Amino acid sequence: MIEALLPLALFVFSTSITPGPNNMMIMASGVNHGIARSLPHFLGICIGFPAMIMAIGLGLGTVFAEFPLLYQVVRWAGIVYLLYLAWAIATTRDVDRAERHRPFTFLQAAAFQWVNPKGWVMAVGALAAFSTPGVEPWVDASRVALAFVLVGGPCIVIWLLFGVGMQRLLTNARYLRLFNITMGTLLAASIVPMVLE
Repeated sequence: MIEALLPLALFVFSTSITPGPNNMMIMASGVNHGIARSLPHFLGICIGFPAMIMAIGLGLGTVFAEFPLLYQVVRWAGIVYLLYLAWAIATTRDVDRAERHRPFTFLQAAAFQWVNPKGWVMAVGALAAFSTPGVEPWVDASRVALAFVLVGGPCIVIWLLFGVGMQRLLTNARYLRLFNITMGTLLAASIVPMVLE
């Protein structure tokens, strides 16, 4: 049993700990808003992404297979939205503006999972790689979703805490501005592989 779960846990860890849109945004939220105000964003990722995995596992993936144009619409909507978020992060110039700019709510973060192209690749890849022949699809989807909660959640916490830890270094408006420009640029750069797909 453990032998079967270890590869899934390693897959979830490697995809969840590496930089991507969710991690860049939660780190920027940690810097600009702290833990308490970023908590809804964090929970939206931790619940929204596994919910998307369940939906794909229960048949949404076949809808995209039947209607590839629908997948392209979701993919490009996600890319455009990520570019907008990258711009919003990069143009947060000072501490006062960061305070005025509200962090993601739970629903915004959960809904974002549905337009996050990296999220789709991770979800579909995990379900394809870790499905067991002869097992009900909801069982496989539940196992993968639970792995993203138990292993992926702590990975996201690391990015949030890293951002919070950087707050002290970024009390100077100039440093905060440079950080936000860097995060916005990295978020935009994370889109390049999705565009070239």
